[in-house]
Amino acid sequence: MRALLIALGPGFVSVRRVIPGVLVAILLAVLARSMSDSVAQGAIGLPKIPLSPVLYAVLIGMLWRNTLGVPAWTSEGLNWAMHRLLRTGIALVGLRLTLAGASAIAVTALPVALGCLVTALVAGLAISRVLSVPRRLGVLLAIGTAVCGCTAVVAMSPVIRAKHAETAFAVTCVVLFGCVAMLMYPWLAGHFFGDSPIHAGVFLGTAIHDTSQVIGSALIYSQQAGAPDALSAASVAKLLRNLSIIVLIPAAAWLARREDGRTGGRGADAATVTGNDPRLEGAPLRAPRSSPVPFFVVAFILFVILRTLGDSVFHADASMWHAVVNAGQSASELFLVCGMTAVGLSVSFTDMWRIGWRPLAAGFLVASLVGVCSLTLTLGMHRFFG
Repeated sequence: MRALLIALGPGFVSVRRVIPGVLVAILLAVLARSMSDSVAQGAIGLPKIPLSPVLYAVLIGMLWRNTLGVPAWTSEGLNWAMHRLLRTGIALVGLRLTLAGASAIAVTALPVALGCLVTALVAGLAISRVLSVPRRLGVLLAIGTAVCGCTAVVAMSPVIRAKHAETAFAVTCVVLFGCVAMLMYPWLAGHFFGDSPIHAGVFLGTAIHDTSQVIGSALIYSQQAGAPDALSAASVAKLLRNLSIIVLIPAAAWLARREDGRTGGRGADAATVTGNDPRLEGAPLRAPRSSPVPFFVVAFILFVILRTLGDSVFHADASMWHAVVNAGQSASELFLVCGMTAVGLSVSFTDMWRIGWRPLAAGFLVASLVGVCSLTLTLGMHRFFG
C-alpha cells in the first residue's frame, strides 16, 4: 500500500498545480465513456457499435490537442495523469493474475517477444543506416521499438550521449506509430485471434511499442470482445519486453565505453551523429541515477504476488477477497482510461511533421516489421500449440 501511495503522490509538483489537468483528464474520460455507452446502445437512431471508451478517450484527446489546443495550466496535471496515474493503473493490472497464470502466459509470449526484440534491433539499425538516419537517432528508434517505447528511449539516451533533439525525435516517432498501432491492431487481433484472447493479448503486447499504448490497445480489444484475459496476456508479454532493458542498457554502456577507448574519449564524429541536420544539435542528456527498470514493472509483479498469496490465504473467505480484487481492477480501469485521455492530449501532429521523412520512414518500416513478426510468430504459436 505504501508503494501505491508513493506511485500516486504528486512528488515535487504541488497538488494545486496538478488538480486542474487531472480534472480535465477525468472529464474527458467521463465523456468518452458516455459516448461509448450511447453509441453501443444505438442512441439517437445510430447503429449499435460497441467501441471501447479508451478508443474514444484517445481520439477525443488528439482532436482537442490539434484543434483547440491544450491550456498551459493543465500541462502538469495531464503529465501526472499520463505517467503516475496511468502507470499505477498498469501496475494494478497485476491483480488480474496469479503467478501460475502469469507463468503460463509467459511461456507462450517469450518466444514471440524475443523474436520481435531481435527483429526491431537488427532491422532498426540496418534501416537507419540505409536511409542515412543519424546513428544515435537510429539506435534510439531501434531500442524504443524493441523494448518499451518512450521509457527505453529516455533510459538509453544518456548512455549513448544522444542530443536532446535526437531523443525528442525518437520519442515522437514512437508515439506516432505506437498510437497508429494502438488504434488499428485490436481489429487485427479480433480477426486473427477472435477465438483466443490469450494469443490476442500476446500479439498486442509484442507488436506495439510503449506500455501505455499496449494497455490501451488491449483495453480496446478486451472491452469490445468481452475478453478480459487479453489485457492480462498483453501485460505479461509487455513485461517480458520491458525486462530486456536490464541487459540492453548495460550492454550499450559497455559498447559506448569501448568506442571511447578507441577514439580517445571523443566518441563518434559529430557529422556521424547529427548527419549535418541542425535540428539534431544540442547538449547530450545526462545519465540517469535511477534504475532503468520502471517502478510500475516492479509494482506489477508485486501485485501478481499479492493476488497469488491472497487467493491462498483467503480461500475460506473468498467473497471478501474477491471484493478487494474487483475494487482494485475497477480502479485500474478508471486510472487507465484517464491516463489514455492524457496520452491523446499529448499527441501533436505539428511536432510529427517537423521530424523529416527519413526518421519517419525508418520508424514506420521498423514498426511495420515488428508488427508482421509478432503476427507471424503468434499465429504459429496459436496453430501449433493451441
